[in-house]
Amino acid sequence: MKTPLPTGARSRRSFLKQSATWGAFMWAAPQLVRSQVLGRGGVPGANDRINLGFIGQGLQMGAHVEVVGGPGVQPLWVCDVRTQARDRAQADMVRRGFADVRATENYEDVINDPAVDAVFIVTPDHWHAAIAIAAMRAGKDVYVEKPMTLTIAEGKAMVEAERRYGTVLQVGSQQRSEHAFRKAAEMVRSGWIGEIKEVHARLGSFAPATLGAEEPIPAGFNYDKWLGPTPYEPYTEARVRSDFGGGWRCYWEYGSRKNGDWGAHHFDIAQWALGRDDSGPTLFVPKGFEGSEYQYHQYDDGIKVIRDHPIANNHMVRFVGSEGDIWVSREGRLDTSRPELAKRPLGPGDTRLYESHNHQQNWLECVRSRRATICPATIGHRTATICQLAGIAERLNRPVRWDPRAERILDDAGASRWEDRPRRAGYELPA
Repeated sequence: MKTPLPTGARSRRSFLKQSATWGAFMWAAPQLVRSQVLGRGGVPGANDRINLGFIGQGLQMGAHVEVVGGPGVQPLWVCDVRTQARDRAQADMVRRGFADVRATENYEDVINDPAVDAVFIVTPDHWHAAIAIAAMRAGKDVYVEKPMTLTIAEGKAMVEAERRYGTVLQVGSQQRSEHAFRKAAEMVRSGWIGEIKEVHARLGSFAPATLGAEEPIPAGFNYDKWLGPTPYEPYTEARVRSDFGGGWRCYWEYGSRKNGDWGAHHFDIAQWALGRDDSGPTLFVPKGFEGSEYQYHQYDDGIKVIRDHPIANNHMVRFVGSEGDIWVSREGRLDTSRPELAKRPLGPGDTRLYESHNHQQNWLECVRSRRATICPATIGHRTATICQLAGIAERLNRPVRWDPRAERILDDAGASRWEDRPRRAGYELPA
């Protein structure tokens, strides 16, 4: 069943009916008819094509572009501020059999194309919110990489845009679509290891950001647009490098360092397992404060999520309960202190969580059905908020208290200023 749009929101169907320009375009280029026109009641049918744009051609895009090999999708655009990256992405589409895919450095070209149904946004973190909100306003469905936003204020704006425009949005917290993480969360929710005392999350660390001497901006790179809403800084290759081990991820201007990198994955699983997707912790303490050995955040019931506490067998997340432990990682790794639990099936009275086996396909299926994805903006915002608050506490080197109901920092005007950040003129957040 199609979920009705909120009051005042324009559905794609009504927009298309009202657009004479689009009608002319549709007749002139039938191969680019938006899939929403073809399905019954304005919803794409099971065999209808979804026309896609791919914005940002860094390392992580490789995890998403494979969807064009499946049925029912048509790539129309690739976008990047680097000419070399655009050319490479366009050539890859040709190799995949899509010779007509266009390339641009301007994401606006993609989201303003009425033939585009949905977009992947795989840019550095500081661009996620602006492009996603602009895409939602233009009637596109959105897959946006994690962490969903750079600031708490951006997250609130994303949640409002998702609600206002009726967007099907997926945040790239793909561990929710992996069996082992879902099973671990279901075991915790079902009380298999008793009362949860702590959660340990292995994030690792980045080296300090390298400032270095200014370097010439390479030809074919729109550095000003790459910086976007962030302060202008002299160009260095280290600042903009796409590198899972560092690069732009090291800089506070563009992310939340490891809190926003791996924290966006593992803190998200903790939220899911603890049943806190609509809430969050109340206290954030940085490593070293008053002798604290580890960074941690704490919920109002006393449960602590501790960063980089040693975890056995190189696991990623550990749940410590009153009646046992659960360890879970990617590649289907799931271990328990009581070995029989790992193989035990869920019973009739146990908690069953949203089941997805492929994060990108879950989004595409929801684009057709209009049901909520496994990680919509409401969930992505709560997880990103944790990443951002942990980063604020780290930068200020003091605890930060948070009211998850009112969504505001308590009794600390200096910390509260970091709930948002100034944006450069010309790069304001869309309404």
